[in-house]
Amino acid sequence: MTEKLLLKKYGNRRLYDTEKSSYVSLNHVAELIKQGRQVQVMDAKSNEDVTAFILTQIILEQARNKHILLPVPLLHLIIRYGENELSEFFENHLQQTIRNYLMYKRSADEQFKKWLEMGMDLSVAAQKSITELSPFKSLFELFAESTEPKDKDKP
Repeated sequence: MTEKLLLKKYGNRRLYDTEKSSYVSLNHVAELIKQGRQVQVMDAKSNEDVTAFILTQIILEQARNKHILLPVPLLHLIIRYGENELSEFFENHLQQTIRNYLMYKRSADEQFKKWLEMGMDLSVAAQKSITELSPFKSLFELFAESTEPKDKDKP
């Protein structure tokens, strides 16, 4: 993985990409993160790390645009118990739970894809074996004719 991208946050709420020497939007930062980049956001004036604030702001923007991430009851719990009781849970357990879920999902998706490919291979094998049975077709037709009931009117 590449090193963290350093962004500077200025008082006018603008984010400055130090790598590309240009201002970026919250949507751009979200896209970078979706592509696997890690970001660190420093306040340009105080040199304080404001990464968590900016990432929370991105999540809130997505929720405002109807891309709701967290269910309302969970949001109530977060507000009610706040930083004290939940910070350890979020730092230690939730992060690992999400990683485990993503790893399991990726593994299940790969297995399902293999099953689909195997099913396609089996259907091709079945068609091939049926066509290979065609030399016996005449034998099967002969057997079918001998078992059909004969009409009394026909010679």
